[in-house]
Amino acid sequence: MTAFRFIPVTPHPSLNPYVAKLWVFESSGRLPALERKLIVPNANLKLTLCYRNGIAASVGDKSFLQRENELTLTGLIDEPVTLDPHEDAQTGTIIVEFNQLGAYRIFHLSFAEVKNHIVEMEDLFGNGVRELKSQLAEAGNLNLKLQLLQGFLIKRLEAIAPDLIYDYCINRISDSKGLISISELEKETGYSSRWLQRKFLEHLGTGPKNLAEIIRFKQFYQAYSTGAPSHDLKQHIYHYYYDQSHFLRAFKRFTGTTPTELEKSINELSTRNFTS
Repeated sequence: MTAFRFIPVTPHPSLNPYVAKLWVFESSGRLPALERKLIVPNANLKLTLCYRNGIAASVGDKSFLQRENELTLTGLIDEPVTLDPHEDAQTGTIIVEFNQLGAYRIFHLSFAEVKNHIVEMEDLFGNGVRELKSQLAEAGNLNLKLQLLQGFLIKRLEAIAPDLIYDYCINRISDSKGLISISELEKETGYSSRWLQRKFLEHLGTGPKNLAEIIRFKQFYQAYSTGAPSHDLKQHIYHYYYDQSHFLRAFKRFTGTTPTELEKSINELSTRNFTS
């Protein structure tokens, strides 16, 4: 049986406001072929270092390979993801998950272009990343790799100023658990929906409405994946969705399957990779 380890890491204080979680994933090999290797969208962008083996991933109908000692950036995902170690061998991966306030403060790029994609960091940022990759590959232990990686992110954070209107909207969507409407954001900020859409595309890669839908589903899936009683799950459904058909459309969109089908195949990879 495949063994997993999920090791949480406390981010550096400078990064803490912008990092949803920092963790190490270790696996003794691939999951059995019949098990679902599902990762549900959680609205976080991810920086990944595969320091042992690699990770093969599918995002919707697109396939990606995160190679050993490569640094990759995963843009905002709004499709179900499946992944497994590239080789059936021991695997070690560092994952930095940025919240919606964090990615644009660290990476100056076109986030719309990396949405639903996994891109090599060297292709995005060139020589600076090439040097970092070399240092990470030569680092003799995991703690040193984590130190190097966080040092790189802190230097980039210092170069980019916050966008206060965007940050306000992100906090409102998060605080409302995805239930705030775009018209409410228009009234509160004084900016039009078109302006807000452009701002979100610039800093996140998707619009505020789509982000709210991901955040809303996250409330249900977090309870579902940790085995909440059916009564509690029904409360989640009717609090966040108009009716059952509205909910089922969202479930199919973000998981690629139905609740009954997923319940038969949900595993630790699906739950621990999603939750804190």
